[in-house]
Amino acid sequence: MIIVTGGAGFIGSNLVRELNACGERDIVVVDDMTDGHKFANLADCHIADYWDKDLLQERLGTGLPFTPARVFHQGACSVTTEWNGRYMMDTNYRYSTELFEYCVENSVPFIYASSAAVYGASTEFREEPGLERPLNVYGYSKLLFDQYVRRRLDEVKSQVVGLRYFNVYGPGEAHKGPMASIAWHLNLQIAQTGEARLFEGSDGYGPGEQRRDFIHVDDVVSVNNWFAEQPQVSGIYNVGTGRAAAFNDVARAAIDWHGRGEIVYIPFPDSLQASYQSFTEADVGALRAAGYDAEFMDVATGVRAYLDRLAQAK
Repeated sequence: MIIVTGGAGFIGSNLVRELNACGERDIVVVDDMTDGHKFANLADCHIADYWDKDLLQERLGTGLPFTPARVFHQGACSVTTEWNGRYMMDTNYRYSTELFEYCVENSVPFIYASSAAVYGASTEFREEPGLERPLNVYGYSKLLFDQYVRRRLDEVKSQVVGLRYFNVYGPGEAHKGPMASIAWHLNLQIAQTGEARLFEGSDGYGPGEQRRDFIHVDDVVSVNNWFAEQPQVSGIYNVGTGRAAAFNDVARAAIDWHGRGEIVYIPFPDSLQASYQSFTEADVGALRAAGYDAEFMDVATGVRAYLDRLAQAK
């Protein structure tokens, strides 16, 4: 049996779907389905059971009815604008430590989602403590758990892998609303108004020229599954393409797919001035050194594949 936390969410549901494609059906999905719209992400998946997040936490203390073959821990509050620190730390940090301790005690491989938000305003993005400067409590919650793991790695015998996701986009993110990727929002804007709205310049970047490392969810799933097949490999790794692209590039890819549209620049929000990453670019040296050698989709290829899938689903 495999546990996928956050399995009804964006990355988690894509992971479940890929596990199904590989013939795996013995999957327990764990999530918080307060937002019932997320059911759509699982409607075409085959799973053995669904547990609420609170039920899993309760059973971690009293004993699970089985020992998992592995745990993919994708569950988290990923709302970067959420400033309820108590909620964020309980959901992202404490929940993760409890699951980590269970896996370590029972020698269960544990692959979990971290985030590029740990780097904050840094201009270098390597898995080094000196470069980790989060700008919000979301990033801090992820960093604190990474630090917790680092302190224990040398003594842990089973696999523990942290994956620092950069800007992930792709099918299954509609329920995220404002936190969905820029590709999702631009597609909707162009379809409805013919305009792709981007921020004016910030932090020395021109209009729409802020740059992020955009990675398609299929590539993220591939990295997760590769580590699952390498139980001897542990550590914390960046998961990005290694190539930053401008928001303008994403907009042009969406406009090209629609065959119409124009870019319109809107004022940069005051509320984001101190907590916005204008540049991210994963250093994937550690990931490559670990042995992962698959190529990543560029923005033009990834956005086209994404919008094709959205069109097919209608």
